[in-house]
Amino acid sequence: MTATRLQNIPESATIKMSNLASELKSQGYDVISFSLGEPDFDTPEHICDAAKASLDRGETHYTPSPGIPELREAIAEKLNQDNNIETTKNNIIVTPGAKQAIFEVILSVLNKGDEAVLFDPAWVSYDPAIMLTGAKTVWAATKRDNGFSPVDVNDYITPKTRLIVVNSPCNPTGSVYDKSTLKEIADIAIDKNIMVLSDEIYEKITYDREHISIGSMDGMQELTITVNGFSKAYAMTGWRLGYVNAPDDIYKPMMKLHSHSVSQATSFVQYAGIAALQGDQSCVTDMVREFRVRRDVLVDGLDKLGIKCARPDGAFYAFADVSKYGTGEEVAGLLLNRAYVAATPGGAFGDAGRDFLRISYATSQERIREALERMEKVLELV
Repeated sequence: MTATRLQNIPESATIKMSNLASELKSQGYDVISFSLGEPDFDTPEHICDAAKASLDRGETHYTPSPGIPELREAIAEKLNQDNNIETTKNNIIVTPGAKQAIFEVILSVLNKGDEAVLFDPAWVSYDPAIMLTGAKTVWAATKRDNGFSPVDVNDYITPKTRLIVVNSPCNPTGSVYDKSTLKEIADIAIDKNIMVLSDEIYEKITYDREHISIGSMDGMQELTITVNGFSKAYAMTGWRLGYVNAPDDIYKPMMKLHSHSVSQATSFVQYAGIAALQGDQSCVTDMVREFRVRRDVLVDGLDKLGIKCARPDGAFYAFADVSKYGTGEEVAGLLLNRAYVAATPGGAFGDAGRDFLRISYATSQERIREALERMEKVLELV
């Protein structure tokens, strides 16, 4: 009785592992979860205060569907100043989370029979969104010894290619694409008139590499749809607040979908978004500094266990090669059921991740160290 379009859509692997971990916790087990991409920090106080003030002002009613003008102005200003993307509020849609923005983009761009290029491995929800349109995902290879950066992109382009998805910093690998990689993609997009969806949700969480927005490159303004949000940089996952900047010909169909589905992002949360963008940014700096320390604790600890793991340049994920002990699926099950450590099998992100685990270090140093000790005790028996 269900719609055929959903029959081949897999369950979100990250949500699945989180649910399994929660089930074990409910049974009384002390589970350390590395599965979800959720900062463990509290939302900064000035952002919470802005939402409270909005509620006190009675701003609990409908807003314009694309978002309140003040927030769209603030987003446009941020994109102009921080990302060198020329835009105005009239090209901004505020969404209930960046994931909603991504779905709206993909559903607005792709038709049945089109092709969209993903760089393998890629975030778990891109492929299902593409499948829902009836389009085909083309998995393009990445180079493992270069931080899983794309290689030979042009080899995967056909006359049916309508969209290339760029995610830098990348979930699950933590890779940050350099200018030459982005220029290769941009040159192809311009030459073939292909749209690029640039998912920049981890933009502010970088360590030793510069984040570059592909939409800032010459000739890419009308070919780039930039998605971002507040959940990762400002520890606002539960607030569900994201946004998209789209050229006019994509913006208009997106607004049809947006207005007929979610209508708008939550009213008082939008005022919190203004405070996040325009307030003191030291909260972001402090969180990124702590993420860097956690990254090093985790990667150094994995190395001592004989698990190969490149030191990520951005986001808060380590993509660890566990082939010494089995496939990612096998090792994830082993660690969850015997060490009570939850991580996501890398195969959920594409075939290139089959022998990997994605380990989120968005948890305390103490818990990371404890998880490593548990992992050592279990893996030494394999």
